[in-house]
Amino acid sequence: MRTLISTAFISLDGVVEAPGGEPGYRNTGWTFKEVEFLPEAYEIKGREQGEAAALLLGRVSYEAFSPVWPAMEEFADYKVMPKYVVSTTLTEGDLVTNWGETTILRSLDDVAALKETEGGPIIVHGSASLNQALSDAGLIDRYHLLVFPLLLGAGKRLFSSTDKDTQKLKLVEYEAYANGLQKNVFDVVR
Repeated sequence: MRTLISTAFISLDGVVEAPGGEPGYRNTGWTFKEVEFLPEAYEIKGREQGEAAALLLGRVSYEAFSPVWPAMEEFADYKVMPKYVVSTTLTEGDLVTNWGETTILRSLDDVAALKETEGGPIIVHGSASLNQALSDAGLIDRYHLLVFPLLLGAGKRLFSSTDKDTQKLKLVEYEAYANGLQKNVFDVVR
């Protein structure tokens, strides 16, 4: 079974919306506007690319990343790995042609089936709504969280507000940085 890893830039109050400057959110760009950049705090991002075997995105994140990431040198490893987009509305004609193999998955059952295939870890970037659905369905195995010392208030959250049983997590890696960022890696306890 493949490991499904959710990776996120997240505020202390759980917001993951528009960390890189995406339009339409009042606090857009909060990761670089509000916190001093320390390269060592982002080491996990390079490691994720080296360890992941596939990239999983929701439709909104795919539409945001696919016009930009294929040409960015810092995301070169993602260009060559298989990508999966969970969407009920995208068609093959909506996919970009310069980002390698991309498959559209139509349901969480399709994601569950993908996890049963051979291969290395699958990593989920962005995709707040997809992350919530994956978590609620018990499909996420690990979280890579870079927690920013910010309270953003309103905004898309990583975790749903679904009334469900407690989900226990095991902290397997952590570090705090001089700029207030915290790296927290959690395995989901089953």
